[in-house]
Amino acid sequence: MRRMWHGMAAALLLAGSAVAQDTITAHGISAFGDLKYSADFAHFDHANPDAPRGGTMSFRGTGASTTFDSVNPFILAGEPAQGLGLLHDTLLIDADDEPDAAYGLIAESLEYPPGREWVIFTLRDGARFSDGVPVTAADVVWSHEALVTVGEPSWRIRLADIASVTALDDRRVRFDFRAGAATRDLPNLAGSLPVLPKHYYETVPFDRSTIDPPVSSGAFRVTDVQPGRSITYCRDPGYWGAALPVNVGRHNFDCYRYEYYTDNTVAFEAFKSGGYLMHEEFSSALWATNYDFPALNDGHVIRTELPDARPSGTQGFWLNLRREKFADPRVREALGMAFNFEWSNKTLFYGLYARTDSFWENSDLQAMGPIPPEELAILEPFRDQLPAAVFDEPAFVPPVLSDAEQIDRATLRRAGALLDEAGWTTGPDGLRRNAAGEVLEVVFLDDNPAFERIVLPYIQNLERMGVAARLDMVDPAQAQERQERFDFDVIAGRLVMSLSPSVELRTLFGSDGAAAPGSLNYSGVADPVVDALIEQIIAAPSRTEMAVRVRALDRVLRAMYIWVPNWHKGSHWVAHWDVFGMGEKPPYARGDIWWWFDQPRFDALRAAGVLR
Repeated sequence: MRRMWHGMAAALLLAGSAVAQDTITAHGISAFGDLKYSADFAHFDHANPDAPRGGTMSFRGTGASTTFDSVNPFILAGEPAQGLGLLHDTLLIDADDEPDAAYGLIAESLEYPPGREWVIFTLRDGARFSDGVPVTAADVVWSHEALVTVGEPSWRIRLADIASVTALDDRRVRFDFRAGAATRDLPNLAGSLPVLPKHYYETVPFDRSTIDPPVSSGAFRVTDVQPGRSITYCRDPGYWGAALPVNVGRHNFDCYRYEYYTDNTVAFEAFKSGGYLMHEEFSSALWATNYDFPALNDGHVIRTELPDARPSGTQGFWLNLRREKFADPRVREALGMAFNFEWSNKTLFYGLYARTDSFWENSDLQAMGPIPPEELAILEPFRDQLPAAVFDEPAFVPPVLSDAEQIDRATLRRAGALLDEAGWTTGPDGLRRNAAGEVLEVVFLDDNPAFERIVLPYIQNLERMGVAARLDMVDPAQAQERQERFDFDVIAGRLVMSLSPSVELRTLFGSDGAAAPGSLNYSGVADPVVDALIEQIIAAPSRTEMAVRVRALDRVLRAMYIWVPNWHKGSHWVAHWDVFGMGEKPPYARGDIWWWFDQPRFDALRAAGVLR
């Protein structure tokens, strides 16, 4: 997935022992406190060092994408396949049981001064690319330069605080950071870059999409590509890093196969008959009604919920503020009031969801209630630039509507009054127009037919308010291209937020991200107060202070009505054939990268004719 590195947590404080008076050398780094694991740790606590290796994990992937046509996730061109992170190792790797920590992967150690103005990574002796060529510091330098000069624009925003990258010798590479930058997170940011092979891209264009398997630094290689149908990654038998502590018990499958379906019903039928082995359910209706089939009833398929302690609620209908019709916050607030979550949850979702109000839902980073003194101290300097409601009212929570009827008439009347105040008045034909006679039109863009049952009742409520609303259903390639160009009024989307937010916020809510094609700033937020709060978060000296600053940003964003928040749950709905061992689940991941294949169970099901 093209953005799989965009949402990596930035981590970072001192860990290890001083080897010189003014530098620290360590095996890992943590943002706020000590590392959990010492330099001689054998494996993560949640890893099973005795897990057998073998078999194939087959699934639709985390996002259940519907198509792909490229194995290059770093550029705008093409629709990248899922799972491409299996190909490319990084200098450091996050821990799934520590929200702020990362440990050496390609790098055996890192050295940095207390102020973190720079960091030097020492690469592991023996690190190799999949073609056997050694990984060197020159490859790290080239990877950074390629991403900031040729990669999709959001890379330049994310890496803006890296002033230079220098190869000191074959195994040591130095990152110097921009003078005046908040440096707390920058060593880990540098360590999160995928390390790509310079020698390979001397003859292969990096700026073109392709389905040709690349030379890579990770544990897996692309072994089979069926564009739009499936992609398979299998273990590199010569992978240099298999025995590293961070890899023990991780990625125990010989192969991963990502299956692609354009129709969710067809996909689920394939799963029920053993067409693939693990299925994450994203439809509450299916979760409530469709899990009654022979293989499940006979115990051959396991249905479970996997809890996840990461923020889970950044899903909603994102309003494109780049369009003038959405410039007035009263318009945006009114449009949000027309979405009846309570009725949708009861009628469409079987009561399985809770309403989202925060961008950091399901975490202690969400703002709650009236503004407390610590948040007030942060926001007071911006009082004259913020809505009065930020200071005078509790953090915004969507109104609770009637679950008995799709139409909550009282709320729609209040929404209509807001549109009147904003200058969008109703004419003889029932449509709302501004002073220039332009109709208030709202077009939802999507590529998933299952979306219709959710958005059509919302559209009907908007129409009752005089808004010319409709759904524009397009194919996946067109949806991706239009999203990257911000050619939409409203899109449905979900962002995976970090428990340790940092520089990625610049691409999610910052002014630079608003103008960068392909960024995740869906709503086009370009606000100086938001920009300032983002920089304060990046510079926070402690986790406590970081949390206060994130809550202040959450409070401000919610008062701007940049989205219509949807719903959330703090778990993954998963069904899988009973052919896996699992072990302990880490708190900050779905956990399946630590599963393993149980060959005897698989063989028994095949012998019984249950699995094909």
